[in-house]
Amino acid sequence: MSRRLLLLLLPVSFLLVALFLYQRLQHDPAQRDSALMAREFPAFEATTLRDEQQMVDQSLLKGEVTLVNVWGEWCPACKQEMPQLLELADQGIRMVGVNYRDTREKGMSFLNQYGDPFEMNIFDPEGSLGFDLGVYGAPETFLVDAEGIIRYHHKGYISPQDVSERILPEVAKWR
Repeated sequence: MSRRLLLLLLPVSFLLVALFLYQRLQHDPAQRDSALMAREFPAFEATTLRDEQQMVDQSLLKGEVTLVNVWGEWCPACKQEMPQLLELADQGIRMVGVNYRDTREKGMSFLNQYGDPFEMNIFDPEGSLGFDLGVYGAPETFLVDAEGIIRYHHKGYISPQDVSERILPEVAKWR
C-alpha cells in the first residue's frame, strides 16, 4: 500500500470510528425496550413480604391486567412515586409489588410509612426475580396482561404526568 493511501485511510478511519461512538453516546440506555416485551412474565416461586409461609408464583399475574412495581425501602424514587401508585390503586388498577433486595422488616416499615397500594408483595431479597426481569434499578414497573404477558415496561419513577400520559392509556389498551 502506498504511503499516500495510508495517510488518507488513517484520518478517514478515525473519523468513522469517532462518528460511530458519538452516535452511540446519544442513545439513552434507559430508553431501550425490555427484552421481555410481549413475552410471558418469568416463572418464579417466592414468599410474600407479609407472610414468609405464603408461596406465590407467576400464576398470580393471570386473569387480570396487573401493574407489577419493583421497589425497595432503600430507593428514594420509590418513596416519591408512592402517591401515584396509591392513586392508581384508588382507580381500581390491580398492583403487585416486588420488594427488591430488601429485608422484610424494612419493606414492611416502608409500606406502613408511605402506604400500600399493592394487592400482594412478592419478597425478592436476593434480587433473583428482578434479575430475571432485567431490572437494573428500582423503581421499575411492568404492565402484565390477563394472560401473563408483559405489555409495557416503565423504567424509573412514575411521575403524575406519567400516570395520565403513559400508565393509564397502557392499562386501558390491555384491559
